Amino acid sequence: MKNLKTLSVLFIATMVMSCGETKKESKEAMESAEEQMEEVVDEVMEMPTIVSVASGDERFTTLVTAVDAAGLVETLNGEGPFTVFAPTNDAFGKLPEGTVNTLLEPENKEKLGGILTYHVVSGSYNAASVIEAIQGNDGTFEVETVNGGKLTLSLRDGSVLLTDANGGTATVILADVMAANGIIHAIDSVVMPKS
Repeated sequence: MKNLKTLSVLFIATMVMSCGETKKESKEAMESAEEQMEEVVDEVMEMPTIVSVASGDERFTTLVTAVDAAGLVETLNGEGPFTVFAPTNDAFGKLPEGTVNTLLEPENKEKLGGILTYHVVSGSYNAASVIEAIQGNDGTFEVETVNGGKLTLSLRDGSVLLTDANGGTATVILADVMAANGIIHAIDSVVMPKS
């Protein structure tokens, strides 16, 4: 529909110019067409935020529920940019039975927030820049997470591996999911900060 609108505007502007309008009127018609085209391009280029992207993907329903319970929706919808190492539903499923339900209880909001922000890094880092940083630092690269903890990134069998403060690991299974305020990399396990 937007493309049709753009084409229609351009067609009308072209017709106006070819029907003998004065240069001034032709210029005004073209400027109007260009402005409308810019508006359409801006609308098409508008991307959803990290939370919106995750909400639209069935693999992240547990993460989205946890982000909401921890009161982090506004933060992760913020300007950023952020790089989120996002555990999938299967990753949360690897936690001991009852862990997720316990973390979602209101009295555990702070602990849940600490775990979730341990998966977030300030800045926007695509897979290529992460791999470059790892290779440029003798095979490992340490990043500081939003909660102040550290994650060590390395490569294993061509995939990025995260090692948490407790020695637990997670592998990036889907990289470079773009959002308006950053990038999501899906991981196969939940990483845990030092408690």
